[in-house]
Amino acid sequence: MKKWILTLCLGAISSLALAEVIVTDATVREILPGRNMTAGYFSISNKNNVAAELTGASSPLFGSIELHRTSFKDGMMSMQQVESVVIKAGDQIHFLPGGLHLMMFDVKGSIKRGQQIPLRFTFKDGQSIEVQASVSAIASH
Repeated sequence: MKKWILTLCLGAISSLALAEVIVTDATVREILPGRNMTAGYFSISNKNNVAAELTGASSPLFGSIELHRTSFKDGMMSMQQVESVVIKAGDQIHFLPGGLHLMMFDVKGSIKRGQQIPLRFTFKDGQSIEVQASVSAIASH
């Protein structure tokens, strides 16, 4: 009986901890004509007193989503997939163009400006957060 109560308490603490990880300002760029991939951006805040490790994202509207980082070296821009992103206790990380971002592949259907896209963010501890991302216009230069 004590073991069962301890298990329930630990499960509740784990759920409470993730409740303090907050995803805001989630957006997905409109898809360029003739392409089937796009990028996603958001901010993630960790209000906990322990680090949280983001390990992935998914959406029923995309075949796969990867965490990526854009970097510049010797005047050249490159993009690399990252396995995870650690959000330190009390910290906030912004996924923005030219830095950390989501690469979203194999769109299923059409994505239009103003549409809401369901996103699920998953963490190393097995927890997840679901948000709605707004589709934004393609940036013009």
